[in-house]
Amino acid sequence: MKSSKFITFEGGDGTGKSTQIALLADHLRGRGIDCVITREPGGTPNAEMIRKLLVTGESERWDPKSEALLHFAARRSHLKEAVWPALERGDWVISDRFADSTMAYQGLGMGLGREAIKALYKFSVGDFAPDLTFVLDVPVDLALARARQRASEEIRYENMNREFHEEVRASFLEIAEQEPSRCVVVKAENTISAVHREIIDVIAKRFHV
Repeated sequence: MKSSKFITFEGGDGTGKSTQIALLADHLRGRGIDCVITREPGGTPNAEMIRKLLVTGESERWDPKSEALLHFAARRSHLKEAVWPALERGDWVISDRFADSTMAYQGLGMGLGREAIKALYKFSVGDFAPDLTFVLDVPVDLALARARQRASEEIRYENMNREFHEEVRASFLEIAEQEPSRCVVVKAENTISAVHREIIDVIAKRFHV
């Protein structure tokens, strides 16, 4: 896996992760780098089935413990069947969310606590971690307004109250502050092109591509 990289994009709903992931993948492919775009929850047939359970339905559909367990079950499938094989091939993998989202949403936003999420991570993922994580930060009102413009049935998290989304935003920033060698915060209320430029500048400095 020497030439491969695992890059994750984190942030609340409506922060522009999927747009920036697509732009980054195009940029890397233009430089001859094979890359795979994936997402969490999801990324494999089994994980996509779990995704539907998590992102649709009523906000109170799951209690926080059940929700965290579902996320890690999907993550284990995602890693074993998609991420790790791609990295073994030498591809770069770009994921729309990874375990920081579980820490921010279930661990901190829903109150399960850091230690519970860390224990689940150690059990299901081990010592594996992203090479680089971009945390896209947008004020909650703007992010939710963007998210609600999308035509999608995957609105379970978006329908949670504003206080929850503020907690999630603060949690992502806290994670980034605690892991500065891995995480880069990008102010994503800027234009799409400006955000993309900042991201590829970080990639160039970090990985010399």
